[in-house]
Amino acid sequence: MTITIQQAFNRAALDYDSTRRMLIPCFDEFYGTVVEVISGSYSTGETASHRATPLQVLDLGAGTGLCAAMVQAAFPHAEFTLLDIAEEMLQQAKLRFDRLGKPPTIRVGSYLKLALGEGYDVVISALSIHHLSDPEKQQLYQRVYEALAPGGIFINADQVLGKTPEMEEYYQQQWLKAVKASDIPELDLRAAQHRMTFDRPATLDAQLAWLDAIGFEQVDCWYKNFRFAVFGGRRGGSPN
Repeated sequence: MTITIQQAFNRAALDYDSTRRMLIPCFDEFYGTVVEVISGSYSTGETASHRATPLQVLDLGAGTGLCAAMVQAAFPHAEFTLLDIAEEMLQQAKLRFDRLGKPPTIRVGSYLKLALGEGYDVVISALSIHHLSDPEKQQLYQRVYEALAPGGIFINADQVLGKTPEMEEYYQQQWLKAVKASDIPELDLRAAQHRMTFDRPATLDAQLAWLDAIGFEQVDCWYKNFRFAVFGGRRGGSPN
């Protein structure tokens, strides 16, 4: 039976986080870079005395809120909007944030279709946008640009395609070698590989070029480990 990507991630919601470190060999550096890049733009000690309003963060494809919660831990006064197509994943995100005592705004739906809003200081996404086709990625990047406040920053922690078929095969081999060395249960590995059938990654170079063309400034890749990359850019203007 063929299932949709929404169904696949809803089914994985309860156990999704338990294998994250196994499936992302560079887990700490990968997610840690997101927090570090934001910290380079906004002080982690920000309070109402430092800003007129709390830092506004939008997480696209937020899933269980794993990445957003790491940012929230560093920026306790920030306010989060979590958007994802998989409602059961977002239920796990709500529970995570409830434990942190900082309820986010939860929105269920497609980030290609729902209005994203505007005025965000930070837009993040982790391991989600690679599910889109290349034209859809470009469409979303334009929407992100429009959703950012002047000076706001976009950070995408995602999987990227190797520049050549040979490089892509090497990425795959390195990932599989590392994952198997983590002693991941076979059922969990097979479930992850099934979810990977929905992957449609683009090369890093192509995506940086798209961001440049849209008008993002300071476009860069801040971290890369084989297929795992953290990249993005800033909307022009001064941060709030």
